[in-house]
Amino acid sequence: MANYTAADIKALRERTGAGMMDVKKALDEADGDMEKAIEAIRVKGLKGAAKREGRSAVEGLVTAKVVNGTKGYLLEMNAETDFVAKSDKFVGLANKVLETAVAQDVDSVEALLEADVDGKPLADFVTEEGAVLGEKVVVRRLATVEGAAVDAYLHKTSKDLPAQVGVLFAVDADSEDARTAAHDIAVHAAAIVPSYLTRDEVPADLVENERRIAEETARAENKPEQAMPKIIEGRTNAYFKEHVLLDQPFAKDPKQSVAQVLQGSGAEAVGLARFRVGA
Repeated sequence: MANYTAADIKALRERTGAGMMDVKKALDEADGDMEKAIEAIRVKGLKGAAKREGRSAVEGLVTAKVVNGTKGYLLEMNAETDFVAKSDKFVGLANKVLETAVAQDVDSVEALLEADVDGKPLADFVTEEGAVLGEKVVVRRLATVEGAAVDAYLHKTSKDLPAQVGVLFAVDADSEDARTAAHDIAVHAAAIVPSYLTRDEVPADLVENERRIAEETARAENKPEQAMPKIIEGRTNAYFKEHVLLDQPFAKDPKQSVAQVLQGSGAEAVGLARFRVGA
């Protein structure tokens, strides 16, 4: 009989997240050696990883960190089920991945997956951890934002799950007013869902299409010809107010635009990143 105790079984389950029978079998095969048992569990999990490749990883979390108040990192990690997504092991894995991004100062998923973790590429590390969790785990997105002051805001859409929405917002000033405005605007962006930071970021063909739709709609409504330019401009501006952060009415005071709130704080926007899990 293998030399292990009930306490060993409990400890191995806590370290790996594996089921009772899998833990007992691994300990039997390893003759009670904890490290060999962990290796056996991972090997068996990795054998099943190929089968998981075709599965959809649509649950997960968003996490963020700001370094020295001036550079923010935003990460989305995905798993297959919300049960795993809210587990301590998955949350811990996401934190480890984020810490790696910060420590090695990478700004893309491609670079992050190649980063070294305990002597191996992070991609391999994540695959091994996914094997322990028994699900496909994906490092989906990473964004970085820099400025004189950067605010990070994470929002839970369900009290039982980790944050599902994350925002980084950066401004070019580091006053108290600027930092307060940056935080309020990050919260606003989490709720109101801007697609772009400024009008300049909206693709020209998309703007032209909106103007075309505005004109065709106005003509279908038999609007007078002399009013067309003003109508088209007004309806195009309405598009900007919906999709461009600086043009949006500020959530806490809709009489002001986000741009006006920033102007009042003495700051200008220099960066935005927003993730929602699965979106």
